[in-house]
Amino acid sequence: MNIAIVGGGIAGLCLALNLHRRGIACTVYERVAQVKELGVGITLLPHAMKEFAALGIEQELEAQGIENLESCFYNRFGQLIYKEPRGRYAGYDLPEVGIHRGRLHLTLYKAAVERLGADRVICDHRCTGFAQDATGVDIQFETSNGPRAVRADALIACDGINSAVRKQLYPDDRIAFAGINTWRGVTRRKPILTGRSYIRIGSIYTGKIVIYPIVNDIDDQGNQLINWMTEIQGDSAQKNDWNENGKIEDFYDIYKDWTFDWLDVAALIRDSDVVLEYPMVDKDPLQQWTFGRVTLAGDAAHPMYPRGSNGSAQGAIDARTLADCLQREASVVEALKAYEAARLATTSRVVLTNRSNPPDFINIKVEELVGDKPFDNLDDYITQDELRALSDSYKNVAGFALTK
Repeated sequence: MNIAIVGGGIAGLCLALNLHRRGIACTVYERVAQVKELGVGITLLPHAMKEFAALGIEQELEAQGIENLESCFYNRFGQLIYKEPRGRYAGYDLPEVGIHRGRLHLTLYKAAVERLGADRVICDHRCTGFAQDATGVDIQFETSNGPRAVRADALIACDGINSAVRKQLYPDDRIAFAGINTWRGVTRRKPILTGRSYIRIGSIYTGKIVIYPIVNDIDDQGNQLINWMTEIQGDSAQKNDWNENGKIEDFYDIYKDWTFDWLDVAALIRDSDVVLEYPMVDKDPLQQWTFGRVTLAGDAAHPMYPRGSNGSAQGAIDARTLADCLQREASVVEALKAYEAARLATTSRVVLTNRSNPPDFINIKVEELVGDKPFDNLDDYITQDELRALSDSYKNVAGFALTK
């Protein structure tokens, strides 16, 4: 058996490492000419860390990132709404870690090259189409040296939200945009709160920002590298460009007066090393991923809003589940069917929950109950137990509820 993995992102590399552990030959085809440390921050929840631990890279990732101690929710006036311990501090076996996405990606990439061999992780290959028959799949690529065709026993599409494979399967496939635009950046500054706090402030309706540290001791001044992301619900269908340099003036006016005794949000934004803009997009869940010897995984299968820190976890779980099915089932076709049966409904629920009831629904609910104003006593509107139930509800859907 030889499996072709189109896309060398988190899901594709996790799949390659999982297949290698099970003795199943595979080759990863990545479209970029060279894998580099790109992007900003990402949070690895305990169920993601469980997958990375099984691949033998959990300790390396933990050393490169910052273990979260707590998750804190504030209104846009800087008042604490709710907080809870996270990761090991909440009783999980594994930590919750904030890390630079590029470091995570490079760690997976280097592990794949080392274990599979450089000839099995190939860059400069952009998939342009495929055709299958009863015995295999022919995959077409465009490279800097011209077109190339590859034949494999199965094609696993891990080529992201703009998947070429998904587009061939679903020609009318399109991105879903609900009017929420985002801007992201990283800022060097002194630790905020505990220095290991994941912070959500405000709501998408009046302005929201998520803040957490991703690198310790970034310089000799005791600063951390702080990741931040703003989200704003707009009135129009005009969406930001994808991963382009952003302009502070496009969103700064909302946050210019967010100065609290524990954090100057406006300064955090102004002092950022880089500002990138993104639209908040996903795609409607599909009824079918698998077509014979071809299937979808990760963001190619179920792109979801970057809320709840769950995209990387679901991609990693896809990878392990698919590798298990390929090892267990009698044929490739049956394995891909079994994988879809195990994962499609679960990930669809996560996609829809991220739209309607994400973790920051706590902030939205409080703003709805209190109004867009400071409160004197939050318990007059909603109790801490009720807020905890909202948090736990998301964990159950996302698959990382504490079961101890």
